[in-house]
Amino acid sequence: MTQRAATAAAAAVLAATALLGLAPQAAAAPAGPVPQPQSATAENKAAAAQAATAPDTLATLSRFFAREGKVSLTAARPRIEGEAIPVNHLSPEFVAGRAGAPVARLEFLAGKAVSSDGQRAALWIARTEAGWQVVNIATGDDEFRYAQLGAAKLPGGTVFREPQIDAWYVAGGSRVLPLDEDAVRAVGAGGTTLAAYRVRVARAYGDKLPGSAYAEGGMAGGYAEAEAVPAAVAADAEGAGVPWAAGAGALVLGVLGVAAVRRSRRVGARA
Repeated sequence: MTQRAATAAAAAVLAATALLGLAPQAAAAPAGPVPQPQSATAENKAAAAQAATAPDTLATLSRFFAREGKVSLTAARPRIEGEAIPVNHLSPEFVAGRAGAPVARLEFLAGKAVSSDGQRAALWIARTEAGWQVVNIATGDDEFRYAQLGAAKLPGGTVFREPQIDAWYVAGGSRVLPLDEDAVRAVGAGGTTLAAYRVRVARAYGDKLPGSAYAEGGMAGGYAEAEAVPAAVAADAEGAGVPWAAGAGALVLGVLGVAAVRRSRRVGARA
């Protein structure tokens, strides 16, 4: 199983420029949170594909793949495979028990990047005030692998991630089924009912939703302009006190278009 934890974070895309070498036009930070569309339409996918294949993006990918010396900068020759796919995260409206709220909501679109030596990365592509932009580059291909696993396990279901514990599920009808070991630990190998899952996440995160005292105290992630995330906060991303929308690999991406996070595999992850 591949899992990725945040190893570096910044609270603005401009801070990420130094980390990933993003060009200025690709790093322009929006003035505030921009809601993502409710679904990945053909138009949205086309816009995401344009952002993924932009020369600046490909240049940044070359640096990303070459960062540990596995391949040279000139030999990386990154390419984008297939179309962008929707990536859903656990919905705060569902946690709050809002009537009719789906279990997950669209968080970003992912594009699959591959280097000449076989390294893989996921481009997180989101709508910002400046348009559709790459807001993060993540190692591996979790987003695509779990999408395939979910489609096979529950055709027509919604594949989503619970970022607070880095767990992946597929939901359909009244069932929530696990797709990785973290999800199995959370709901059991046979999954659970949608109602029981909501009880669990409400108990875990209900007091940490936007608008809560936890959030008002500045602990719930979100947009923090030009402020770096302390290393201690990043290190605690997988602890019991994880703020809403701030799990492994998503510490400050709750509103997207705000930061870039480079994730690495945990010990024991598959090659």
